[in-house]
Amino acid sequence: MQTEATFTAIAYYSTAAKYIAIGMACLGMGFVALAIGNIFSSYLSGALRNPGAAADQNARVLVFAAVAESLGIFLLLIVILLLFVV
Repeated sequence: MQTEATFTAIAYYSTAAKYIAIGMACLGMGFVALAIGNIFSSYLSGALRNPGAAADQNARVLVFAAVAESLGIFLLLIVILLLFVV
């Protein structure tokens, strides 16, 4: 009887750990959204101060935004894998 209770407790703890990991990955996606907002905010602030240099920075800001967005997509993939596969 004690082993049955132990297996039940282990199942509950593993489920709880899975949901904690999902929550942490969702927090990471929120931080990615903040990073993308910060990237474009800084770009627009600099472009409004110096419009002549804005064209040179356009490609860089898009690359940085793409890198940040890819991190968010990878985190979304981790969340989906944790929810439906593990």
